[in-house]
Amino acid sequence: MSDGGSRTQEFLEEVFEPLHRAEQRRWARAYLQGLIHASGRKTPRGMARTELMPPATAHGLHQFINASPWDWEPVRRRLALWVAANTTPRAWVVAELTIPKRGVHSVGVHRRLNAATGRFINCQQAVGLFLSTDAHCFPVGWSLVLDDAWDRDRQRRRRARIPEAETARPMSSYIFDHAAAVAAQPRLPRVPWVLDLARCEDAGGLLAGLARHRFDVVCEVGPAQPVLAGHHASSVTTAGRLLEMRRTRRPYTAERQAAGSLPRTVPIRAYAGTVRLPRHDTDREGGSQRYRLLELRDPDGRQPARYWITSLTDRCVEETMALVCSRAAVRTAVTTLREQFGALDFAGRSFPGWHHHMTMVSAAYVHQHLHGAARSLAMSPVPHAAPTRAAG
Repeated sequence: MSDGGSRTQEFLEEVFEPLHRAEQRRWARAYLQGLIHASGRKTPRGMARTELMPPATAHGLHQFINASPWDWEPVRRRLALWVAANTTPRAWVVAELTIPKRGVHSVGVHRRLNAATGRFINCQQAVGLFLSTDAHCFPVGWSLVLDDAWDRDRQRRRRARIPEAETARPMSSYIFDHAAAVAAQPRLPRVPWVLDLARCEDAGGLLAGLARHRFDVVCEVGPAQPVLAGHHASSVTTAGRLLEMRRTRRPYTAERQAAGSLPRTVPIRAYAGTVRLPRHDTDREGGSQRYRLLELRDPDGRQPARYWITSLTDRCVEETMALVCSRAAVRTAVTTLREQFGALDFAGRSFPGWHHHMTMVSAAYVHQHLHGAARSLAMSPVPHAAPTRAAG
């Protein structure tokens, strides 16, 4: 077996080891094969149209995703460990994924304001966890956002097989759940979290929660983010107002390059001291964390200033802002997941089915970007019998 083939085999055995039955592991390989090689929509029927599979495998692929009762969380943990072991991790990054839907029966579907267009759309909303490296951002975890309507409709919840613990909650709660899951795995890297909290309703609470887990952060916040300046400050001001009054005399400069454009020199100003977030009685540990406050100004003056808060107070500004590149990398990864790996193509309606599909989408992305041994996957035979619910 070639080096690429042996790495693929090792990847499959390691990541899908939590699937207890050999039949499940064979169908996992077949589904991965379909996600990588099928053109068009990556549904079971669409994947079964490839020359690699007989049409009858569509039923088996559907059963593996929608009916087979395997636990996706252990597979995702294995996937994250595989990425960490085969790359040099730089940061944990969280990104949102909007999945347009036509009907009202898909799990989690609801009306949501599209910030880019200003219009309401019918969609599913997901929160993805990515491990960022020098070259790529790798998806390793997912949450499906529910709204209040799904809490109220018990019949719809039963049909979609939504667990009782899954309820409507703010976006910061989903991010904190991902952070808690990483903190519970000592073998996962303790790299900083790079987050966009500019529109987060409770950025202070989320940052306090991350501080309790001893995570460093580099987070974009809004200009109205409340902060406390100095060691003995008792009055609350805002990030924008503080940097307007007491920024460093000379701005730092950094080279930043947008896609398809030349590098630009961007001025970065820093508050000379450190800041704290307003502390609540129930959050003494999180409220004692000190942060550095940075301001990025548009060189052309056409866009408003952007503000970043970081717990990396002992690092230079350039090193801290280099982590911000993970934000651009994760947007590229989300686009690739949508266009090449079928992140938008789950045709089922159940909560477990959606998580199964997104786990396989993530595994396909990781495999191709780390190993790219397409031939070894293409040559593997697919099962001839569909997995039953009991056997799957």
